[in-house]
Amino acid sequence: MASSSASAAAAAADRYTLYGAPGSGATPIHAALTLIGAQVDTVDVAPWEGASERERLTDVNPMQQVPALVLPSGDVMTESAAILIWLGDRYPEAGLCPATGDPRRAQYLRWMVYLPASIYSMFWVRDEPTRLTPEPAAQATMLERTAERIAQCWHLMDTQIDEPAPYLLGDKISMLDLYVTVMSRWTPTRRRFYRVAPRMARMVRRVDADPRLAEFWAARFPFSLDTSAPGG
Repeated sequence: MASSSASAAAAAADRYTLYGAPGSGATPIHAALTLIGAQVDTVDVAPWEGASERERLTDVNPMQQVPALVLPSGDVMTESAAILIWLGDRYPEAGLCPATGDPRRAQYLRWMVYLPASIYSMFWVRDEPTRLTPEPAAQATMLERTAERIAQCWHLMDTQIDEPAPYLLGDKISMLDLYVTVMSRWTPTRRRFYRVAPRMARMVRRVDADPRLAEFWAARFPFSLDTSAPGG
């Protein structure tokens, strides 16, 4: 008990600065820090809204993308999956990731990388289709096909995971659950996610309703079946 209390106190003493608008890829990181109990200062910036917003990120992330997390040490981390994995390992007492040597660790890492590689990456195109083509007709086709690809990737993941019981990695909520819960609110929105990923649908509903996150969701990403995230 003393060790647990000391760990909680250490987490509460840590202060982070998180760049990213509500509903963006910063949201699962903010949710994780909320469960961990660390202090978070937020800088709301939406790079998909134009060059002036992207310029605000240049000093912290030359890629001009969110999320970006300034650690208590002053170091900067980018890439949502990397940040979530690091936080899980940094605060093992929070129980948000399988430890090294845990038989679930391989699948945890597999899906934590799958999500940004197969799904999140589609939003770089969707946020600003002119990056790849100036033609309006081609842009419309690109938006349609990327939405189809996202839905297909969710379905493929749903067919390959073990039956959630009650979460993707077992009895406790994990970084993977937070990541899927946020991203499944994006295009093509939750209604379709529920259809293409019925097993994971049960898990995300649990995370949506987690009382520890109720105030956080209300403030940073209110739930809707139909509303995608900014930039989504």
